[in-house]
Amino acid sequence: MAQGTNIDRSEHYGALQAVVDNLYRDMTEDDTVTRLQTVLAAESSDLPDDLMRIVNLLPPGEYTRERLTTQLNSAIIGHAWGQVYGTVS
Repeated sequence: MAQGTNIDRSEHYGALQAVVDNLYRDMTEDDTVTRLQTVLAAESSDLPDDLMRIVNLLPPGEYTRERLTTQLNSAIIGHAWGQVYGTVS
């Protein structure tokens, strides 16, 4: 359990950050990925159902890293899962 809270961190804490890091590993800040690329990367990372739900909420389109992390964090925070799974940057 995280110190000072009543929330257990998931064993998958930070897993979505790893997906984002891998997607943009060899890209500049202006490069984009598609929703489909993001979903496939998340599926191949074997994310838990909760995090796959977050990824599947992405609207179709292309995403710079900043736009993708904003979208994902909005859904994570909306589900109150930031302490459980972490946010992305």
